[in-house]
Amino acid sequence: MALGNLAQRFLVAVVAVPILLLILHYERPEPTWAVMFIASLLAMNEFFAMTLPKEDRRPALVIGALACIAFYWLDPVVWMKTYAPTSPTVVTLFGFAMGSQATVALIFGVVVPGLWYLFKFRDIPSVANRYAATVAGIVYAGFLTTYLAKLKVIDPHRVGDTVVLVLLVAWVADTGGYFAGRFLGKKKLYEAVSPKKTWAGAWGGLAGSFLGVAVLKLAFADWLTWLDVVLIAIPGGILGQMGDLAESLIKRSVGVKDSGALLPGHGGILDRIDAVLFIAPYVYTYLSFKFAYVSVVPMQ
Repeated sequence: MALGNLAQRFLVAVVAVPILLLILHYERPEPTWAVMFIASLLAMNEFFAMTLPKEDRRPALVIGALACIAFYWLDPVVWMKTYAPTSPTVVTLFGFAMGSQATVALIFGVVVPGLWYLFKFRDIPSVANRYAATVAGIVYAGFLTTYLAKLKVIDPHRVGDTVVLVLLVAWVADTGGYFAGRFLGKKKLYEAVSPKKTWAGAWGGLAGSFLGVAVLKLAFADWLTWLDVVLIAIPGGILGQMGDLAESLIKRSVGVKDSGALLPGHGGILDRIDAVLFIAPYVYTYLSFKFAYVSVVPMQ
């Protein structure tokens, strides 16, 4: 007997979540980066499969992989938090990273694809769309996924709470939105893009985001204040729902139901992390400001 969609989702979560938590709780950030790098490759591959002809997908993925490596490994925060300058070699590399991360990442994300299409243009009328899709895929599915790895680096206790925070905002909201939309109201939120989403589901999603962050604070993350809970859960929950709708819009524009079929009950990687992609950069920025402020003005 075939499992229902909800049952498939539950089984995938039962298998995947413990493995993910084990990796996130490892003190060093490299395993977390490896997982997120693989996720970024899968997400970019799905995006390119929806938007690029077959012959362009592999080059775009290779270029995107190099861009994501530069975006993470040349980030001065990664060097400062993980590899404290203790030798002339590290000091030199740290100095290079300080001035080069954004530049090198953009070279691979924007300039290299332009050069690729310049010399491999084939059908000239389609170049603009293919070039735009390549850059968009690298930034959207690649760079935004990489922020999950960067969140581990700024985690104050190196136990993965900052990454779990983003996942809770997105995934508990998804659960809250599902049940609220199913039982509490049927007024459509944005029917042209996502016919099943309702206003009740949107409010239920925000409630789920708040509940997820609140439970994390009470159970593990004592470094979060209640103001943090509100300022992360509510804007993050809204951004997550916008991310979900944005990916739905992309899929609808190319005529596909799911971005892939990698995860039973979930579709593809992009279908599972579409909300996360919009939440992670916001939470990273918020926590970076928070930790910077605490380091300058110690809390009494």
